[in-house]
Amino acid sequence: MDRLRQRQRQVFSGFTKSEVEKMEKLLKESGEEAADIAFCKKLTRSFNSSTGRAGKPALKWTEVQSWFQNPQVSLTSKEDSVDGSDKSNPDPVPSDKPDGSTPTSEGEKDPNSSKLEFEAKSSKDGAWYDVDEFKNCRNNNSGEMEALVRFIGFGSDEDEWVNVKESVRERSLGLEHSECHTLKVGDLVLCFQERKDLAKYYDAHIIDIKRKLHDIRGCRCNFFVRYNHNNVEEKVDLVRLCRILKPQANLAEEVHS
Repeated sequence: MDRLRQRQRQVFSGFTKSEVEKMEKLLKESGEEAADIAFCKKLTRSFNSSTGRAGKPALKWTEVQSWFQNPQVSLTSKEDSVDGSDKSNPDPVPSDKPDGSTPTSEGEKDPNSSKLEFEAKSSKDGAWYDVDEFKNCRNNNSGEMEALVRFIGFGSDEDEWVNVKESVRERSLGLEHSECHTLKVGDLVLCFQERKDLAKYYDAHIIDIKRKLHDIRGCRCNFFVRYNHNNVEEKVDLVRLCRILKPQANLAEEVHS
């Protein structure tokens, strides 16, 4: 279980046209390998040292990786983000809904509605991975539900039986820069732990926060965390934290369905 899991975070939209063209070319040539951490770090350094990035905020390698993990984002949306205009939908469909979504006819499934997405903790390394699907369910000797989990990006040989109550939850969400003020000392978070040969997500508690003024790059605060699985303490940036959602009362029903 050594593949980096994807996180649900809004895709960074501050790339220049030339940067997007470069990434599109690399994606076609390298495929999924383009999302490799070392590859993204090297490419980020190249972008930040180029003349086209002069006067613009420095990129983070996680932003580059996020682009490769979301290849459906088009070049058009990137061009729009650079010049600040929105040309992708010049004639939007009127909506009667307060959230601006397009109304659907009776009996038609709303494309914006979807089933819950889950993450599960592997018993092999204690890290959390996004769930592709639940292959089967059963009750253990204690009467608690267990699910056979297929993790996103892994094959059947990595399927695991996990305790639904203890090791399955709704997928955690990446935090945006404007949300840093919502974090407090003592909060449980999902934290991206990066080492030379390790890049995984683990539960951790925030033990201290050093607030700093935000700048053009976003949140500059420092968060000190203690990982639950090994009690190691580390200073991290906001981009490495994810918010753990509250447990769903009907989680077992969602898994079983």
